[in-house]
Amino acid sequence: MAGRGVHGGARDQGGAAGAVSAHPVLVTHITPGAGRDRPSQRCVIGAPALHLLPIAFVPELPRSSRMPFRSTAEIVHAWVHGWVVSRGAADPVPRPWGFTVDVGQVKHATRHVLTADDEATVRKVAAEVAAPTVWLKVFADPDRVLEWAGPEWAVDEPGWLMATELRRTPTAVPAGYTLRTWTRGGVVRALVVGPDGSFAARAQIAPTGRTAVVDQVETAPEHRRKGLGRLVMHTLHNAALDHGARVGVLGGTPDGRALYESLGWRTHAPLVSLCHRPA
Repeated sequence: MAGRGVHGGARDQGGAAGAVSAHPVLVTHITPGAGRDRPSQRCVIGAPALHLLPIAFVPELPRSSRMPFRSTAEIVHAWVHGWVVSRGAADPVPRPWGFTVDVGQVKHATRHVLTADDEATVRKVAAEVAAPTVWLKVFADPDRVLEWAGPEWAVDEPGWLMATELRRTPTAVPAGYTLRTWTRGGVVRALVVGPDGSFAARAQIAPTGRTAVVDQVETAPEHRRKGLGRLVMHTLHNAALDHGARVGVLGGTPDGRALYESLGWRTHAPLVSLCHRPA
């Protein structure tokens, strides 16, 4: 459900767009543009090549006034409920092992998101829901998950479940670029365009109470290393705070992970995406 310019707009719940002026602060740390935190519509058949860097898996988390999560399962819950708002998917259907979400795309009809990460549950769910265009999301070691799911399932690119305490940060738009934002359907979107008006970067965030899910982060290759990824992320952090959110959650991809970590996001679990591949 991990994981692209500059456009500024209103944060009103009704979705009307308005102008947002930049704050007079210079962005001094430049990071390559964020990667694509959208579900890939492909399956990586060469699953044995999937080797992730070591990460800190945090099954139990200390609760604080700003980070309300006691477990990874609670972060998954927040991610699922924000992701469906961001993508306009169906409401999550609770299951004993997690959630089922109808996405409604030709290559991504339904996804099943597991909050359980034990072998018996993964094997059971993988066998019960196996069908073309169905996806599984599991928060456990990728090699083990692939073994448990069986040969009919193919693993997509690596992912990580990440979260952060949101902090307001002044932003500045690099010379020659334009930032616009707008809100529609409860989702705040940020778009950056270049001097000629072409796409440079984008991202969106779905506030759902105290938490907000960042999604669809992307920077065009020719506009990377100009601070645009940081710009759209900080813009959305600020927007989510305006909507009452205090904690951000996202599903990160290899392209975007370095950016998120540089902004204070913490990895809490691997995110394994599997799509069903009929024999």
